[in-house]
Amino acid sequence: MPQNAKKPFLPLIFTLTFLLIFSLSSCASISRQSGEKYTKTGFYLDTVVTLTVYSEEDAQFLDDCLALCGEYEKIFSRTAPESELYKLNSADSAEVSPALSELIETALEYCETSGGRFDITMGAISDMYAFSSDSPTLPSDEAITDALEHTGYEKISLEGNTITLSDAETVIDLGAIAKGYIADALADFLRSKGVESAIIDLGGNILCLGSKPDGSNFKIGIQYPYRDSNQVIDTVAISDLSLVTSGVYQRWFEHDGEIYHHILDPKTGRSLNNGLISVSIISSSSTACDGLSTTVFAMGLEDGMALINSLPDTWAVFITEDMELHYSEGFEERFGK
Repeated sequence: MPQNAKKPFLPLIFTLTFLLIFSLSSCASISRQSGEKYTKTGFYLDTVVTLTVYSEEDAQFLDDCLALCGEYEKIFSRTAPESELYKLNSADSAEVSPALSELIETALEYCETSGGRFDITMGAISDMYAFSSDSPTLPSDEAITDALEHTGYEKISLEGNTITLSDAETVIDLGAIAKGYIADALADFLRSKGVESAIIDLGGNILCLGSKPDGSNFKIGIQYPYRDSNQVIDTVAISDLSLVTSGVYQRWFEHDGEIYHHILDPKTGRSLNNGLISVSIISSSSTACDGLSTTVFAMGLEDGMALINSLPDTWAVFITEDMELHYSEGFEERFGK
């Protein structure tokens, strides 16, 4: 695990998110912006990666960071035939790289902690809905029932770096946690090069390395659910922290007056309906933020809040269907709410 991806769990130790970074613009190649800001973008794991540093000297490392994203895509992508995870899902048992083994082990801890309400074997069912396509569909009850026979994180076993699937049709999907792991790895790389101020944005998974060059915090906005991405419902000022959001409004469609979203209930294969619209997590580990955002969403407001309140140096804001914001213990004091 990258240096900063500390295992967050108490006893036992998954998105596109839409966050607005104020005054941060993206471009197709390295560009110099006002105030000596340099930004470069790429596209990996179906995600737009935007990297920002604050000096020409630091900008020389942006290509290296994108190359690292490409290397991790070759490990964690579920859909690319050349990727390590794709080959594992096809082989059902394989000795894998330490990075893949480590991330699967970490993801399984979230599965256990949530009592199976977070599950990394739901990718095949999510594909049935085609949430990311121009023509999403509603799978039949029969199709969902059949597919559920092959889900369940308990079907995954680890021994060293060997991963085994007890069901040949089980498919591991790390989409709910891989971006956080990659963000931590990029931050570790930049630190090793002496970079003290940067923003790593993996499709909205935000990691702020250090603070702004003038010593002030980065100001991060959380999108107002179901509104334009430029409209925010809350803002936080952070340094050397990551912020990740899981929300039902990120990928969804309407069918016969009902809204179906991409955060699925592993028991039913249907969209979770527990009164929550989004959960945003702040922690020093982006891996933890990514895994926890989906985990506590799946656990619901009461259980999810209890988990967050039991974790050190971890904060959350839950948004319920009435658009009310619920802050974890210490959040308002720490971030000036």
